This record gives sequence, structure tokens and C-alpha cells, in this order.
Amino acid sequence: MSTPPTTSSSSSSSSSSPPPPPPPHLGHGDAALDVFWDEGMLGHDAGAGVFDTGADPGFLDVLDRHPENADRVRNMLSVLRRAPSPPSSHGAPAAPPPSPSSSPSTLQELVQANAAGSKELCVGTFMNPGSWGAALISAGTTLSAMKHILDGRGKLAYALVRPPGHHAQPSRADGYCFLNNAGLAIQLALDSGCRKVAVLDIDVHYGNGTAEGFYRSDNSGSIDEVGEGNGFGYNLNIPLPNGSGDEGYSYTMNELVLPAIDKFGPELIVFVIGQDSSAFDPNGRQCLTMDGYREIGRTVRKMADKHAHGRLLIVQEGGYHLTYSAYCLHATLEGVLNLSTPLLADPIAYYPEDEAFTVKVVDAIKRYWIESIPFLKEL
Repeated sequence: MSTPPTTSSSSSSSSSSPPPPPPPHLGHGDAALDVFWDEGMLGHDAGAGVFDTGADPGFLDVLDRHPENADRVRNMLSVLRRAPSPPSSHGAPAAPPPSPSSSPSTLQELVQANAAGSKELCVGTFMNPGSWGAALISAGTTLSAMKHILDGRGKLAYALVRPPGHHAQPSRADGYCFLNNAGLAIQLALDSGCRKVAVLDIDVHYGNGTAEGFYRSDNSGSIDEVGEGNGFGYNLNIPLPNGSGDEGYSYTMNELVLPAIDKFGPELIVFVIGQDSSAFDPNGRQCLTMDGYREIGRTVRKMADKHAHGRLLIVQEGGYHLTYSAYCLHATLEGVLNLSTPLLADPIAYYPEDEAFTVKVVDAIKRYWIESIPFLKEL
């Protein structure tokens, strides 16, 4: 969780064009969530890549497609169509400023890499034809969602964007990210008069780019990285152990996140989400299910209602299991919308194994076979 200081710099979005049409909604009435996305983001081809799985067993080569590929968003869109209203295109290219997302030299490097046609900027992060345009649209779509809230046209907005952004640092691209989408949106809020913006990032990987952009704290999300200078104490990291699941995350929210947000008292909350904390994700080692994501979404919505007059921007980051990530996204938004009845059933809802019940069923089948099938009477 990170909370930007109250100082601000240049705005990251300006345009003389007429206001965009209203975005699509999920939910109804006061519970409506405005969804922002644009098909142009599908044009980023990350090429072949690796799943970063840590020490066990290290990097797994992906010979055909990079884990951060367009099918992630396509599946999320498909699952979201189970909601009351399907999302539709609503995004805009951005003209990102030098600060805090990227330095002028970094932007120049990205432009040059785009002109070169193809370049690996760091391990697993590829700039290919279409990547720069998709990155600009991703940032612009996030800014459009934030502006929608700041202009009072809605309180809940979700930016379904790729390439992701929370690893992008002022000095370089990193971790599949080129521009820091959430960081740009935060700066826009600060430039627009918000004094306090709370950022809650639940991606399994530390949002080092967002933290560095505001607090000069980089590289890893250890417990002692709490910001520097004016930002000291406002950059809080919670490095959960591998295997943390629904109950562990709930305990974390109640014991650490909620009290910190209550003390800070934000005027707006940015909820940075990644589904790579799920039980099936190849890039993580956590055990969240749809129920866990749903409860987190519900909790964050309560925080927004309590402190920020309901103003909540949700920004998409990681999540690399093509099927289950989309389901967990839907569950998160169900929680944000306070839906009383889930619209999607969890495909792993019967975990963990109920061995005793299975034994009873098998024994009943065996008795039936012995009683009913002649050649199995001696089974």
C-alpha cells in the first residue's frame, strides 16, 4: 500500500476535444461501476517470454507466447459480459509527462525502441511494433477513468488496461511495464486538488515503480521500505509468505490495511489489482480464490465510502492464468459492487478435497455394483 505526498507537478492529461460519451456500467444505480478500456491495447505483442516463478524452479521458458499477452484482457472482457452490462471501448491515447512516471531520457529510450521496431528493454519486457501505441492508450485510458471521477461523472471506475504499469520506474521500463498507469492517474488527482490519495496494490508483485515515483524507494517491497523524505511513513509494504490465501489476506486487511487507511484519511482511493495472487497463477505462489478477491473488493469499497465519498479508481495490473484470472477479476468487481449474490461460481469452490465424502460415495457405488452386477458380486 502506498500513499503519495501532497506535493504535485505538471498535469498528465489535457485536451481540447469534447467530453467523451459516458462509459459502460457494471451494476445498477449508485452501485454502477464505469468500465474503461480500448481495443488498441490488444496491439501490444510481448513476444515469447518467461514465467517468473522464483526459486522453484526458477524461470520457465514460454516458447510460444509471453505470459502478459492480449488473451488475458480478451478473457477478462468475455467474463465481464456476464455482468448486467458489457464493457465497450472507452479510452484515449495519452501524452505522458516526464514526472513522476518516466524521466525525459526514459521516454526518449522508449520512443527510440519503438522506432527500432523491436527491443528487449529488460528481462521479459519487450518493445515490439504496436507496443508503444498500446502503452500510450493504456495510460490514456487510465487517465480517462480518473478524470471521469474527478469531474464528478461517476464515483467508481475501472481501467481494464494493458500493458500493465506498476513496475515502470522514472528511470526505466520494468516487469512488462512501460508507463506507470496508476502513477500518472495519481499525479492527475494531486494536480486537480486532491490532498491525499491512498493507493492499495494487491498484485502479488511489489509496485516498485509506483513507490519510486513518489517516495524515492525502489527495487523490492521489504517491510523496512517506508519511504524517504516527505514520503517517510507513507509507503507501506506487506510481504506476505508464500501460501497466503483468503483467510490470510482477510487478516492482513483487517489488522494492517484498514487501520492505516483510517489514520491517513484519503480523499480518493486507487485500487491497483492483479490476479496473480490466485491459487492457479504461474507467476505467484499465493492461494487466493474468488471468495478472497470478492471480500477484498467489498472491503476496499467500504473504505472508499467511509473516507473518499465513494470515489474509487480501480487499475488493472497482472494476472496470468488465462481462465482463473478473469474469474477472480469478476469476483473482485462483484465485491466492489456489493452484490449480494455472486454472478459466477468459482470453478475451484469444492477445494480442498473432501476425502471422507468421496470415500462414502465410492463405498455406496461399490455396494450397488456388488448387489446389481452379476460378475462383480465378489468385488
